[in-house]
Amino acid sequence: MNELTIQLTEVNPTIFYGGSRNKNIATLKKYFPKLKIVARGNTITAYGEEALLEEFERQLDRLVLHYGKYNTLDETTVEQILTSNQEDDFGLDPSDKQIIVHGAGGKMVRAQTPNQAKMVELIKTNDLVFAVGPAGTGKTYTGVALAVKALKEKQVKRIVLTRPAVEAGENLGFLPGDLKEKLDPYMQPLYDALRDMIPPEKLANYIENGIIQIAPMAFMRGRTLDNAFVILDEAQNTTHNQMKMFLTRMGKHAKFVVTGDPGQIDLPRRVISGLKEALLVLSDVKGIGVVYLDDRDVIRHQLVKKVIEAYKKTEHHN
Repeated sequence: MNELTIQLTEVNPTIFYGGSRNKNIATLKKYFPKLKIVARGNTITAYGEEALLEEFERQLDRLVLHYGKYNTLDETTVEQILTSNQEDDFGLDPSDKQIIVHGAGGKMVRAQTPNQAKMVELIKTNDLVFAVGPAGTGKTYTGVALAVKALKEKQVKRIVLTRPAVEAGENLGFLPGDLKEKLDPYMQPLYDALRDMIPPEKLANYIENGIIQIAPMAFMRGRTLDNAFVILDEAQNTTHNQMKMFLTRMGKHAKFVVTGDPGQIDLPRRVISGLKEALLVLSDVKGIGVVYLDDRDVIRHQLVKKVIEAYKKTEHHN
């Protein structure tokens, strides 16, 4: 009797096997009655004729690809994949064009406003995109979703996320703890977005292996970022030198997204915002996309939009 052993390195066995009752494995056994199939931990072993084992491996590859894309796999989808010869996107509504990526637990991350959709379109035809607007407009979240999509589709080999840690003067020495503990509070919004889009085990693996890197602006100096999707968040708090340094890090096959809110600059007085300056200096450069988001794009609690409007009125009076 022939034996086939397959290691499932990037799946959650509980979800992939179909919960506590292993419903998906039961479905596989139903469609391959002449094979003996054993699933333990992250290993599936099958015993039987060579031709059947080859077909079983092909179908299992399709199931793994589906799980990798959507982070979920249910009994119905398993049956659809096993009974179809087409490489379909099972579970995806073809009429829903706004989905950017399927996140953790199959959560659909989509562009929810026209300007977010514009951001999605701009990155297709531009290697550098500026997304500018107030808090809550989904700039960072949409940017991270686009980065995860590019990584999943193997358009890039890594994701680099950076912010200027201006609140700590980029010199974090006076804060307690090691470097990661010092930086995490400033990088939290980036972690939050990633956790929505990548299962915890896979995210930890990506960070450990440097496939996803989260670092302050100071760590960008001297690097050339090839085959990477790079996001500079809170860019309004970069100086002239920092912004110029960051933009010149772009290597081959790279995509850069710069997000920021010119209305929330924390730099010292008389220091020009690198974001504001870049938008002026680069306005006529081809290959750069710019999208301006506003309070109509706010997708947080409905009160956030009202807060922004109230502050706008006060600022106009002053």
